[in-house]
Amino acid sequence: MRSRFSASLIAAGQSLREKGLLWRDRLLSSAAFQRGAARFPLTRPIARHRARQLFDLTAGFVYSQVLYGCVQLDLFQRLAAGPRTLEQLAGDTGLPAERLLRLLQAAASLRLLQARGAAGFGLGDLGAALLGNEGIAAMVRHNQRLYRDLADPLALLREDRDTQLSTFWPYARGTAGEVDEYSELMAASQAFIAEDILDTCSLRDYRHLWDIAGGDGTFAAAALRRWPQLHATVADLPAVAERARARFQREGLAARALAVGTDMFKAPFAVEPRERLSQRDSPCLVTLIRVLHDHDDGPVLELLTRLRETWPPAARLLIAEPMAETRGARPMGHAYFGFYLLAMGSGRPRSASELRSLLAQAGFHQCQEVATGLPLLLRILVVEP
Repeated sequence: MRSRFSASLIAAGQSLREKGLLWRDRLLSSAAFQRGAARFPLTRPIARHRARQLFDLTAGFVYSQVLYGCVQLDLFQRLAAGPRTLEQLAGDTGLPAERLLRLLQAAASLRLLQARGAAGFGLGDLGAALLGNEGIAAMVRHNQRLYRDLADPLALLREDRDTQLSTFWPYARGTAGEVDEYSELMAASQAFIAEDILDTCSLRDYRHLWDIAGGDGTFAAAALRRWPQLHATVADLPAVAERARARFQREGLAARALAVGTDMFKAPFAVEPRERLSQRDSPCLVTLIRVLHDHDDGPVLELLTRLRETWPPAARLLIAEPMAETRGARPMGHAYFGFYLLAMGSGRPRSASELRSLLAQAGFHQCQEVATGLPLLLRILVVEP
């Protein structure tokens, strides 16, 4: 009886909510209400804010192309030492001064640059922040592929077809392909992510780091530099593992690091026995950094199940990636990554609760989220069997 009564209360509440939303929709879509709200002093700030949000959605692609133009011209690097005049920047870039001025003024309106009077133009606060993270500039250049794929978003939704991004990410099509370009992109964007993870999660109590799909070893190298007791194994496609091997050698970490070429869906913990760096029963952290959202549910469950079947003793799993339904950053999930991964041909953005469900199906039942400095870019789940 109580259960039926509770269900009826929930249904009644949902019905009232839907009626309220329909009333809101009719009100906000009324041109007369919009004009009145823009004139009334108490609602004027809200009306103006909504108008600005709608305009920014309409103009967002233009804003992105202004940023792309600045990156292509290396404007942020050119202004790192201080402001430069229009004539100096025109000479540096080879663009006509009157045309360049249009770009500079647009960038200043977006806080990428800042007009400095007679001194010309200097960095804006967003431009200065971008200068401190080379991964952003790499993604700005890379996103031109996504924009071409989204020239007709409905065509992308209607049919499976070759896209700019699926060509760039060959593993998404099940092929090894050329790895240099996408490995360089991941390395550039991984450096900031690596420091955020290491600032958030101490590796003091671990003796071994096992970085699955660890790319060219950017994260593993950062962890090894910070924690001298640590050894690391990076597992990735053979051609990518070769790049990690070269990085460890170049950075003087080869004595504590191993890079293994393997198919993570078949043998995520594959190692060469003669080069085993630590015992499997020592405290171990297994990491999946920006890996799961690149794959569909079936392959993700397959990978997690294989990990659970071959799980090392005394190990924990750390999952770090952008997640859907992140408070204060919802467009990042379903809007940006939803279409990015569709164009890539593999994967989807998932919420933390969706990841927990997949982990439970694979046999991982203890899961705790650890707060990060920038949840827009990265959220962390620490998992135990």
